[in-house]
Amino acid sequence: MRRGRFAPTPSGDMHLGNAKIALLSWLQIRAAGGQFILRIEDIDIQRSRPEITERIIADLKWLGLDWDEGPEAGGAYGPYWQSERLELYHEVLVKLQAKHCLYPCYCSRAELLAVAGAPHGLASEGVAYAGTCRFLSEAERIEKAKSKTPSLRFALGEHATSFEDGIFGPQSFPPGSGGDFIVRRADGMYSYQLAVTIDDSLMGITDVLRGADLLDSTPRQPQPFQALELTTPTFAHAPLLLGEDGHRLAKRHGDLSISALRTAGARPEAIIGWIAYICGLNSKPEPAQASELISSFSLQQVSRQPFILTQQIIRQLLPS
Repeated sequence: MRRGRFAPTPSGDMHLGNAKIALLSWLQIRAAGGQFILRIEDIDIQRSRPEITERIIADLKWLGLDWDEGPEAGGAYGPYWQSERLELYHEVLVKLQAKHCLYPCYCSRAELLAVAGAPHGLASEGVAYAGTCRFLSEAERIEKAKSKTPSLRFALGEHATSFEDGIFGPQSFPPGSGGDFIVRRADGMYSYQLAVTIDDSLMGITDVLRGADLLDSTPRQPQPFQALELTTPTFAHAPLLLGEDGHRLAKRHGDLSISALRTAGARPEAIIGWIAYICGLNSKPEPAQASELISSFSLQQVSRQPFILTQQIIRQLLPS
């Protein structure tokens, strides 16, 4: 049974770019007759807000996207909020330590602050970690521990990583691509990289479709799977929606949230049809229901080109 998921971070309202990923993920699994899971990635409890989770759920329902497991639906692989899965992360962390996959890192706190935040690929992390603490002697670690609580990093293996992306095709990355990554911050917060790997494994996720900004961080995730002798899911990365400045959608581009468009009078069929058009699923931006796209969907149809979202396009989604 194919199993896919949409896993939003409730630190900001769902916008058109998120809706694109949600629709494509949903179509991939519905076309395969599989099970679709909604998981709330609220591991960063300082930034996540329950009211945003409620709006995300309302937005998905309004767009006509349902789920077999997750908030309101329940399921055998819960809980479906990362903030309620911390004991599971701890158990896996202990297993990784026993396999000598982790090491303490005493580098500056400023470098680690964003580790558990919403993921945006390696480009958002700056320069790859140089492995400064990986080769410290035991005596050096004891000395550093006197003045600083360490974070924990996963030691990447010394081999290249290759995989077939469902949209962008064959991918290959050199050994150590992106550098050893944080799995737990010094303040005890688990990182996205660890949590998403554990959740996808324990929930039996077979297919991961997400934004292309995460393509360069994908080589990291098979390695914890392999260390724990787990099956790695297949990956597909969809091009992003960009603002008129050519950057990923953000607050500076104005309120492009689904809830704001709904309040302004937009219809779900207009948004679904428009997303289908820019993804290459339909030849025209005509209104459509999500369910109408299932029978003809395939990943091979999905355009590899990012799309620039202009204010003129936004106005076209609203009633005249």
